[in-house]
Amino acid sequence: MNRILTISAAALATAIALAGCSASSDSSMPGMNHSTGQSMPGSSAAPEAADHNGSDTMFAQAMIPHHAQAVEMSDIILKKQGIDARVTALATQIKAAQAPEIEKMTGWLTAWNEATQAPGGHSMTGMMSGEDLSKLDAAEGTEAAKLFLSQMIAHHEGAVEMANAEVRSGKNAEAIQLGKDIAASQTDEIQKMKDLLAGL
Repeated sequence: MNRILTISAAALATAIALAGCSASSDSSMPGMNHSTGQSMPGSSAAPEAADHNGSDTMFAQAMIPHHAQAVEMSDIILKKQGIDARVTALATQIKAAQAPEIEKMTGWLTAWNEATQAPGGHSMTGMMSGEDLSKLDAAEGTEAAKLFLSQMIAHHEGAVEMANAEVRSGKNAEAIQLGKDIAASQTDEIQKMKDLLAGL
């Protein structure tokens, strides 16, 4: 009986040690610590944070530069003088929302062992050309405000389309939720921008 108990205790200790190693490796995944606790207790499957498909990867790789351009456009309008306060408030709001989302998606790609930039690039709806950005940079006053709003409406419409595609085809729960959040918040901002544009 004593021998059986000794073997059982040794086996239990080994299992605990292995579980500890597994938990340690999971928690080292950058940017994903908040999700590892959602895995099923005692499950030997990969943590939910790493559970993704090609649509999740494409969504993050495409949305990062898309968001980065929205931040760039917001920076351009915020440097100008004589811009309607409602427009500068919106630009500030866009920066505050999208900059942290860029960090979040970059963290996911790193945790998934995926490149943060798509090889060959993805087609991204709503992106402004270099010429578009130059026009925005050169514009002043009400003209600049109107141009910013019309460009950002198109930009947001592209983001909503990409976000809805992720909701339909993605696998990672956090990425799908971000897609839903982006679609909802940017649809709301599109309406606000249309109202602002009509009043300028």
